[in-house]
Amino acid sequence: MALPEVHLICGTRTQAVRLAPVAAAMREAGVVAPVLVAGGRYPAMAGQALTAFGLFPDVTLRVERGAGSRSELRTEMIRRLDELWTERPPAAALVQGDTTTSLAGALAACWRRIPVVHLEAGQRGDHLGSSFPEEADRRLIAQVATLHLTATPLAAMNLLDEDVATGDVLITGNTVVDAAHTVAGRRLPFVNLEVAAVRAAAADRRLLVVAVRRRESWGAALDRVLAAVRRLVERYADLDVIIATDPNPAVRAQAHAGIGDVDRVMITGSLPHQDLTRLLSEAYLVLTDTADLQQEARSFGVPALVLLEDADPAGSAAGGARLVGSDDATIVEEAAALLDSRVRRDAMTAGGNPYGDGLAARRVAQATAALLGLADHPDPMPALGSYAGAYGASF
Repeated sequence: MALPEVHLICGTRTQAVRLAPVAAAMREAGVVAPVLVAGGRYPAMAGQALTAFGLFPDVTLRVERGAGSRSELRTEMIRRLDELWTERPPAAALVQGDTTTSLAGALAACWRRIPVVHLEAGQRGDHLGSSFPEEADRRLIAQVATLHLTATPLAAMNLLDEDVATGDVLITGNTVVDAAHTVAGRRLPFVNLEVAAVRAAAADRRLLVVAVRRRESWGAALDRVLAAVRRLVERYADLDVIIATDPNPAVRAQAHAGIGDVDRVMITGSLPHQDLTRLLSEAYLVLTDTADLQQEARSFGVPALVLLEDADPAGSAAGGARLVGSDDATIVEEAAALLDSRVRRDAMTAGGNPYGDGLAARRVAQATAALLGLADHPDPMPALGSYAGAYGASF
């Protein structure tokens, strides 16, 4: 007898990374059949990220795009998911985070009366008019989700404050921790040969990883970040820098124009997940504007300076991360303080990993099966103190 299918919707590299451990845990448990559905703006990138885990999309949805707007993408994703679920209705649909694809999946499932499981639920900003366009999406998903799986106790409290039933909320931890250690444990070589050569020649130099991906960080803000990186390389002769740019060719061109002539600085395009994970595990410090890289870096005890003016609630600029904005003088001052003192640098991550204990995917798999009446409800993630310092894997 065929197992009931649970469709895992991923439209970005970040989502693929977080859903891969869940798919693996579901397959290992053998209670439900996970189906990885890739779609959204960059389905190929989602598929590429899955290969680091030995996985591939089971279904790829190609969306027709013209204007490239969020509304167009959401409409097309809903249409394609509805077509898929007309022929292949799942027992449940699992969406992650707060992307356009996630909201499309939640709405399409709700309208077909398919239970919605929301992974990394409960992230909240100050208000709907915040600088993060995802704020509305994450709140709308909460209105139609059947099961809310949160990464942190704070996220769970946000949902309870919004009158979500206690029995519908479970603290699982963040599956990005599971993913980071899975890839690190496989000890995969670099796919990008240029990166491999640069790292092989690094000797004892320290590594600074820079990743600026949010649209609001491009343009003048990115120029200031690049100016700060230039000053840091000039000040510290033992510092190598790898800048992983957004797939947008204009962003990569801006990076090359701003700092491409500086020695010990390498500018790459979008890197395969296994390469980026390895770089994060080897880094001394990370500069980024994205919550996913903050969280992945923290899995290896690497602190991050957050290049945002306001804290992203997904990363919260806490637990090994510090909000510094995009002012070049501030970036240099904060980075220099950590480059000058290993003790100060290590102190940023000494409190353990607030994002999880590496068992989040198992809880997600069991909670989803329990929703369908196929397993007992799992226990929530234990308090931080019970697993602080449990992980220290690196390449």
